[in-house]
Amino acid sequence: MQWLVHEETEAWGNAWLSVRRLDVEQPDGQRIDYHAVRLKHVAAAVVTDGEGRVLLMWRHRFLTDRWAWELPMGLIEPGESPAEAAAREVEEETGWRPGELRELVYSEPAAGIMDSAHHVFRARTATRIGEPTEQNESDRIEWIPLGDVPAMIQRQEIVSGITLVGLQQALLQELLGLG
Repeated sequence: MQWLVHEETEAWGNAWLSVRRLDVEQPDGQRIDYHAVRLKHVAAAVVTDGEGRVLLMWRHRFLTDRWAWELPMGLIEPGESPAEAAAREVEEETGWRPGELRELVYSEPAAGIMDSAHHVFRARTATRIGEPTEQNESDRIEWIPLGDVPAMIQRQEIVSGITLVGLQQALLQELLGLG
C-alpha cells in the first residue's frame, strides 16, 4: 500500500535539516496532516587493519549528554559521492586516510519520520597522514579489536545507530568469512 502526498511545505529549516508539513492520503482514502524531517544524507566508514582492529572515536553527544565510541562519519556535501564523503570524514576526524572503500551497508534509520540515508563503507587498510583537521569531533581516536565490539555494544559504549549497523555488518562479514 502506498501513501499519496498531495502537498508538502517547509515549516522550518536550516542548512542541515528541514521540518516538513505534508498533506497525505492514506491507502484507506483518509487524508491527514503529517510532519516529517528531511535531512542531508550521511556517510561513515568502518576502517579496519591487518591486526583485526577498527578505528573508532570517543566522543560526547551533547543532545543526549552521552559519551560513546563512534565511526568517523558526516554529511555528504553537494557534488560529493557517499564514498568520497566517507573518505573525507575519516581523514578530517582521525588523521588516517582509508584504503579502498567498499560499500558495506545502507540504511534508512527512521524512514517513517525522516528521509536520511546512511551509507556505510569499509576499508581494510589506512595510512596515517597527520593529526585530525576537525578539532571538535572527539577526545580520543583508537584502534580497538573488532572482537571487543559485541561487549562494548552490550555495555552501551557504542550507541550510535549508523555505528551499530556498520560494526555489526562488519562483524557478520568476519563471522561468515565474506568480503
